[in-house]
Amino acid sequence: MVILSLVSCSFSVFSPPTTNLRLHLPPVTAALCSHGAFPASSSFRSELRPLLFRYLDRRETALVFRCSCLSSPVNAGSQTVAESLFSLFQDIGFREEETEMVLEKNPDIKSESLDKIGARVASLQSLKINGFALQGLIAKCPNLLTSVELDPVVNFLVDELEGRLEPELVERLLAVVDTSILLSFIQKVRLLILHGIPKEKISHVLSKVYLNKLLYQKSVEDIERLISFLEPFGGIGIIARRPVILNSDLDSQLIPRVDFIRDLSGEDDFATGTVLRRLPAILSYSVEHMNSHVEFLKSFAGLTTEQVFKIVHVFPNVISTSKERKLRPRIEFLKECGFDSPGMFKFLSKAPLYLALSEDNLSHKLGFLVKIGYKHRTKELAFAMGAVTRTSSDNMQRVIGLYLSYGLSFEDILAMSTKHPQVLQYNYSSLEEKLEYLIEYMGREVEELLAFPAFLGYKLDSRIKHRYEEKLKSRGENMSLNKLLTVSAERFSKAAKDIEMICL
Repeated sequence: MVILSLVSCSFSVFSPPTTNLRLHLPPVTAALCSHGAFPASSSFRSELRPLLFRYLDRRETALVFRCSCLSSPVNAGSQTVAESLFSLFQDIGFREEETEMVLEKNPDIKSESLDKIGARVASLQSLKINGFALQGLIAKCPNLLTSVELDPVVNFLVDELEGRLEPELVERLLAVVDTSILLSFIQKVRLLILHGIPKEKISHVLSKVYLNKLLYQKSVEDIERLISFLEPFGGIGIIARRPVILNSDLDSQLIPRVDFIRDLSGEDDFATGTVLRRLPAILSYSVEHMNSHVEFLKSFAGLTTEQVFKIVHVFPNVISTSKERKLRPRIEFLKECGFDSPGMFKFLSKAPLYLALSEDNLSHKLGFLVKIGYKHRTKELAFAMGAVTRTSSDNMQRVIGLYLSYGLSFEDILAMSTKHPQVLQYNYSSLEEKLEYLIEYMGREVEELLAFPAFLGYKLDSRIKHRYEEKLKSRGENMSLNKLLTVSAERFSKAAKDIEMICL
């Protein structure tokens, strides 16, 4: 029987929850691992190593095995730190091989104290980054765990912005290769707040920009110049409505585009600002694109530059409307209805939405108008089309049905809409309340609307009910709807008092 002098052998095991497991080895292996010393020859160690690993190498339980001879004394302190580090990553959700990959990408983690690494993880969790999101962020950017720039950024997000940024946005922000640029992020956000963007809107603004472009390609000075340039036209308000403007190049994009609109307005800064505030997205169109639309309206519709700007002023979306699919056929329709250039300008100034609505939308409304009696290719039909551009097809259909349910005919509806085109665009629910009040409470006939359809456009509570109840007090309930509602408030009050005195 051979007597063996055994080597000192130690091992530790931990598995995905952090609990330590007790390893049960066969008797032979257990005996081999008892304390002692190997002979000077290393052949026995070579034979022993495969035997040990055959039993101990279990990747699925995240086994960490360390075996050393007396000639290589165990460093208990470093072993404990390594185990704790693996345990920390295991708590986050990393497997052993994933942890090793993180450590390979950022070896500095090994030299940091465990307390600091744990504190960095906790700071990320304070930003509501947890679970898979936390694991993914660390796997992608392990430098965050040793970056000195992370601490001031976290403090800024938590203390100054009061944790207003959405976790997904924070992930996008922190997922950078060079963490040094995060400090400039603080300066840029402070600049936006200083110029008037409320803290509660910062998350919205940052979620709409290309963060990498803002971080890497825009300096604080670039953003300051951009805001200063837009100041005469609405400045920070335009940016708040269209944050992606922050990604635009000032010299090659914004300045030429704003100058084009300003030249079109006759160098009117206020009017230019109105266009930009109504549609900040107009700044995403090139000068060539905008100019092609202007020239089309001038040549095909016969409008002047001044007239084109007035249409753009009330409806900037005309610049984004397709020339061939929408502008050309809509203008052609107006020509068929008998409009010349001055008439066309007047029509488009009042109903610019006509140019931009979808073909289905307009065709449905055109069908309803023809059904109630409008004739094809007439100015009356065009004016009616212009009046219903601000309502949906569904609302228009329900409104016509409501009139019919109260006993009005298609001819009556046609007469009303010819006299007062807005009767087809009023909100269905509001219209129903007014008709009910007219018939049930005022005791009037629905036919009275044929003489004064504008009745339906007045506010029910503040105008109709108020005037009617005042007239009841002075026994003037038989006054026509027209006189009841169109007399000025001053004359109405005076007349009511005079009638009240006579009655007394």
